[in-house]
Amino acid sequence: MKSLLRIIPQKFRAATVGVIFTALVRALLNFAGLAVLLPVLIMVLDSQRIHSNRLLVTLYNWGGFSSDQQFIVATCVAVIAFIAIKQGANLLLQRFQRQYTINLYKYFSIKVFRNYHDRGLAFLKRQNTALLSRNVNFICYNIVMGVIAPMISITSEILLLGLLLGALMWYNWQMALLAVAAFIPLSWIYIVILRGKLRQYGQIENEARRQQARAVIETFRGYTDIEVNNAFATMQNRFEQSLDTIAQIKRRTDIIGAVPSIITEMSVALAMVVLILFSTATSRPDTSILFGIFAVAAIRILPSVRSIMAQWWQIRYNYYCVDIVSEGLDDADNILHNEAIERINFNSAIEVRNMSFRFDDADKGQWTLRNLNLTIRKGEKVGIQGTSGAGKTTLFNLLLGFLSPTEGEILIDGHPLDNKIRRSWQTSIGYVSQHVYIEDSTLAGNIALGIDPDKIDRERLQDAIRRARLEELINQLSQGADTPIGECGSRLSGGQRQRIGIARALYKQADILFFDEATSSLDNRTEQEINNAIEQLSREQNTLTIVVIAHRSSSLEYCDRIIEI
Repeated sequence: MKSLLRIIPQKFRAATVGVIFTALVRALLNFAGLAVLLPVLIMVLDSQRIHSNRLLVTLYNWGGFSSDQQFIVATCVAVIAFIAIKQGANLLLQRFQRQYTINLYKYFSIKVFRNYHDRGLAFLKRQNTALLSRNVNFICYNIVMGVIAPMISITSEILLLGLLLGALMWYNWQMALLAVAAFIPLSWIYIVILRGKLRQYGQIENEARRQQARAVIETFRGYTDIEVNNAFATMQNRFEQSLDTIAQIKRRTDIIGAVPSIITEMSVALAMVVLILFSTATSRPDTSILFGIFAVAAIRILPSVRSIMAQWWQIRYNYYCVDIVSEGLDDADNILHNEAIERINFNSAIEVRNMSFRFDDADKGQWTLRNLNLTIRKGEKVGIQGTSGAGKTTLFNLLLGFLSPTEGEILIDGHPLDNKIRRSWQTSIGYVSQHVYIEDSTLAGNIALGIDPDKIDRERLQDAIRRARLEELINQLSQGADTPIGECGSRLSGGQRQRIGIARALYKQADILFFDEATSSLDNRTEQEINNAIEQLSREQNTLTIVVIAHRSSSLEYCDRIIEI
């Protein structure tokens, strides 16, 4: 409970109190629904009690009934009407509880998603994206529907159980003691034995499902390499092993899930036998009434105890989700994504001063970049060369604001590139990588990335298409720029992807363009075409700053100067 209260946000605290209150109200309503059956039970077992039972006599006189039959019919109608009203009220309360859990799921999922994003490139490079995706989607849903919702249900059932036992204690303490003795010991044994196992089973299943999803994603993502190397059998074997683990866990948990029903039914049967033997031994005249009242109480105690055990089982099985979501929510309340981002106008220069960088998991003396100083002025065309592993891409990620220097600083027009201006700086730059990101949408949607289709500026789109030399591709597409281009751009060539990346930067009207090995995977002819397109851009817009990483010197011929890393 402490762990759950710690991760529930402040703005949900009032609603949480409301949900607890609804659990109490539901318990009272269910208790009342059971209590109103008692007059009917008494009349069925002994109709003479209509005139001897104080409550029934009061109701009889208050209603002004002229016959027992009229009173019995009126009582039954009133009971049915009350139960119908109670069920309607229960539905409304359940709806409130359901809305609370849905809103909480949305909060957790959005916050964890944003928090993973805001932890930056270094964090994402260390993680498995399939695992992060599962945490954002399934785990956030599971903590709400598999832990918090059952906790609410248990609260209501425990309150109802307390009311029932209290009422039995008031009517006959021996009957109440019998009910406690019948249900508590077996239920407690069940909880003690399975407490650790259920949490362990939940963790095992979660890991198996993660491996299952990973096998599917990697198979489809690396289809060509897997086929050429005849590796599908291995991937299928991994998938089947995960399925076997999940099936084994499900077999065990199905058996565990069936135990509460067995325990509760055995408890009721034993209690009934004990009550009959007790009544026979004492020769009490009100045996039928005692037996009937206990039977009515047991009818509601039975599902209540069964529900508590089943919900507890579900909580223990899914409790691993609490730790995952708790970790994913760290610092999430500080995330602001809906504020307007003011764009920085790049006017002067990028300065790198005594900058050094090493990754968090690197050895203390293992630097990727060390004591780097350089200046890139507005309007310059700068090339960056170096051997593989020299830190060229890391330098780009630092200049783009994806990473922060371990030592030294980066200045944009004299202002430190820190978290205060990072997002504003990124709105001013265009980035074209070796593997241009292509989303599963239209060509226009990929060029105007992040903009709703109905808000795309068509004139700016056409200008970006022209300057990136994409007209030939547009003419080949059945719906022009509004043609879907397949998942990950499966219908595009390497050169066309790079041109889309350039068009994206142009549509954005970026002040500075970064090209990270943008032509290294292309053939010579396509590479030359892309280089010509970039050179043409620099001539058309002489204030445009271009920074290029390339292995081949031919890709840097249009640059004003080349920096060797």
